[in-house]
Amino acid sequence: MSTETITHWIDGRRWDGTAERQGDVFDPATGQITKAVDFATPEEVAGAVRSAKDAFEREWGRSTLTRRMQVMFRFRELVDTHKEDLAALITEEHGKVLSDALGEVSRGLEVVDFACGSAQLLKGSYSEQVASGVDVYSLRQPLGVVGIISPFNFPAMVPMWFFPIAIAAGNTVVLKPSEKDPSASMYIADLWRQAGLPDGVFNVVHGDKVAVDALLTHPDVASVSFVGSTPIARYVYETGTAHGKRVQALGGAKNHMLVLPDADLDLTADSAVNAGFGSAGERCMAISVIVAVEPVADDLIAAIASRMAGLRTGDGRKGCDMGPLVTAAHRDKVAGYVAAGVAEGADLVVDGREVAADGAAEGFWLGPTLFDRVTPDMSIYTDEIFGPVLSVVRVPTYEAGLALVNDHPYGNGTAIFTCDGGAARRFQNEVQVGMIGINVPIPVPMAYYSFGGWKASLFGDTHAHGVEGFHFFTRGKVVTSRWPDPTHGGINLGFPTTT
Repeated sequence: MSTETITHWIDGRRWDGTAERQGDVFDPATGQITKAVDFATPEEVAGAVRSAKDAFEREWGRSTLTRRMQVMFRFRELVDTHKEDLAALITEEHGKVLSDALGEVSRGLEVVDFACGSAQLLKGSYSEQVASGVDVYSLRQPLGVVGIISPFNFPAMVPMWFFPIAIAAGNTVVLKPSEKDPSASMYIADLWRQAGLPDGVFNVVHGDKVAVDALLTHPDVASVSFVGSTPIARYVYETGTAHGKRVQALGGAKNHMLVLPDADLDLTADSAVNAGFGSAGERCMAISVIVAVEPVADDLIAAIASRMAGLRTGDGRKGCDMGPLVTAAHRDKVAGYVAAGVAEGADLVVDGREVAADGAAEGFWLGPTLFDRVTPDMSIYTDEIFGPVLSVVRVPTYEAGLALVNDHPYGNGTAIFTCDGGAARRFQNEVQVGMIGINVPIPVPMAYYSFGGWKASLFGDTHAHGVEGFHFFTRGKVVTSRWPDPTHGGINLGFPTTT
């Protein structure tokens, strides 16, 4: 039985070359290799960049806003029409349940919706008669070829944080998706083709560090957008900026949920389970630490554990609550953290290593896991685990909980659960984190706001999507204009002033 090969998308079509190297693509629910994916060489990445540069200079960079919006609206309708098919591809290769995959596509579509209004956001400003006969106005223009490097956990949504805005602004794109679940990017590329996007405007190259480095160092790539772990985000930022590129690199997270004693216990327990175990914890916005202000911890842990007992782990195509992890290696890494938590003295309330999954025995299973009495020196607290492991840290006061959040090197997302509006308002002002939820466990902003964290969760100054996204993918010009008329003042060698 032959294995399907996923290859690159360059200049509006599937690449027809022969790859020097390939990787395996698994179905995480069965543990079986289902596809092979071609890994790009630097020469093949250069070919995609060349195609993107030609498309930018020949056509797309000079295209009218009207034409760009026509293509964008057609693309939006195609994604919406085919979102179930796209979600099925994501479940097949990532493992998340179908409802979660469909939610991912829907959140990505919000950015496409936002990009459909780009004409308003690309407008400049105009000041008439700033001096005698002098007007000043501003322009925003595209960068050229932009690179996007996206992670495995959201193979559709995360690329959609970037490329709709980049393309609407007049740029051309080279996307390097995760090699673990590459099919969604190819499906999207074909939807762009159907929408009438010119060849070369949207390109996809697959691979590993070789392809990443080729994008980061290519002289014709103007910017790079990245989402992934903090060590790699730092590398991407430092390498890209050293080669003269504009870089936004979104890194890791350790998201805390601060629970005050007056919180609604049922809402809090439901939210902790949803945010901790959705997508098997493989979310940069997952809640992985509950900071329980005493005396709420005992009741909250009991409520969370009772809800965990009803969760069904298994094949995401069978209506289960939580699917497998993306690879066997990643499953084993997360299981290693569970073992480390036990060895370091945390109380293991629910052990996900003992899960009876509804799926093939060879699937990459690890069930929801709950620790109590975790301390800040334990690896299950300090590290981003990126799996279904929820830790409870007990603190005596609000101030102690706030200090815990602010002392952590990551600053991506956080949440507070309370019925006290004053406490919530104080928290949103005092916490040193980029995205905050008040009785909302996963505070991912809508597309017209921007996504991004603080501290070691972001390298670069610009967040994803929203107005900041349009600023990242464009450059500003300011024009000072005077048109001569018969009353001009003649030669004057003095410094020009506004009078």
